[in-house]
Amino acid sequence: MSLSVQKYSGKTLGNIEKIKEVALFIKKHMEMGKNLVVVVSAMGDTTDRLLEMAGQISEDPDKRELAVLMTSGEQVSIALLTIALHEIGVDAMSMTGPQIGLMTSGSHTRSVITDLDEKVILEKLAEGKVVIVAGFQGVNEENEITTLGRGGSDTTAVALAARLGCPCELFADIDGVYTVNPNYYPNARKLAEISYDEMLEMATAGADIVNSRAIELAQRYKVPLSVSLSGSDYPGTIIKEMESNMESTAITGIAINNDEAMISITGIPNDMKTMADLFEKMADKYINIDMISQTMPKNKLVSLSFTIEKGDIGSAKKLLDEFAESIDSVKYEIVENICKLSVMGLGMLTQSGVAAKLFRILADHHIEVSTITTSEIKISYVIAPEDQRTAVEAIAQEFNL
Repeated sequence: MSLSVQKYSGKTLGNIEKIKEVALFIKKHMEMGKNLVVVVSAMGDTTDRLLEMAGQISEDPDKRELAVLMTSGEQVSIALLTIALHEIGVDAMSMTGPQIGLMTSGSHTRSVITDLDEKVILEKLAEGKVVIVAGFQGVNEENEITTLGRGGSDTTAVALAARLGCPCELFADIDGVYTVNPNYYPNARKLAEISYDEMLEMATAGADIVNSRAIELAQRYKVPLSVSLSGSDYPGTIIKEMESNMESTAITGIAINNDEAMISITGIPNDMKTMADLFEKMADKYINIDMISQTMPKNKLVSLSFTIEKGDIGSAKKLLDEFAESIDSVKYEIVENICKLSVMGLGMLTQSGVAAKLFRILADHHIEVSTITTSEIKISYVIAPEDQRTAVEAIAQEFNL
């Protein structure tokens, strides 16, 4: 029998009826001759509701207790799905992250996987069981429960597939990866395949399809990865190594991110040690920084802009207040109402004029840009949220997305 790791998103498990449907889908795959390890997320918006409850009690909840709270959602999912499988005659067993030896390090709520013990899973598979694993969670060297951050169930699934040497199938409420989020551009095309590099750029740019760390793991360990609609055997999107014919299209997709804030700091001494100290303190608080832009020195002072996730604003503000107090010339501003628009494609490696065309499109539609960053296959712009639909439609039509 072939072995596969399947992962089901929270939306596919949103209520009891959906859980029963997933159980039937799993049984169907078993009857097709598959051994299965199934990774699940928390039901529906459970994690958001748990965080909201914690926020009603404290403005800055303890991270250890947040991890304990948030991992409870996945444990509900594994138990209910296993019960549903038992009811239809499937021998299944639920297991938490700590029970499969998924070891982590780092912040309680943003940890990284350091190891996992596949032996216990292989033992259960040998007994003919479907193993239902709680995604998103693990345990550190101090035996403390930790989480892998948003989208961490994808990372759990890919890590298991890498260790077990098998494909990883991600089942969601969408039937694959689209050139643009259809909510922004209804005429978007579904991609039959996309490279790891392009998918990683889309994920880091804000496309809420596959967790970026999961893609990195899949690429590193060459895990066959797919995104498909739960309950359907219709082909989804294959995420794979780049092939020569994949460069023929200049632009593969567009991603929109409305969950970041822009921080602008003026009056910083033009000294790399000062910059290093600031960013080290940000890193110590596990604040992810993106789209860094610095001005040329003037009177030995520079200005700096960068984006962070909106959820990190509170932690960043404390550090920036301390930074401004320590240097008289420093002032800062946080702008939450921004949109990061990213355009990516392997074709940028070989086709000239892509950037020029993008700038002309934005100029013709009178869309102001406050910050720009680039990589080999991606250009990101910070624009006003009210301009995002106009920009997406214009770019999508120009590049036939």
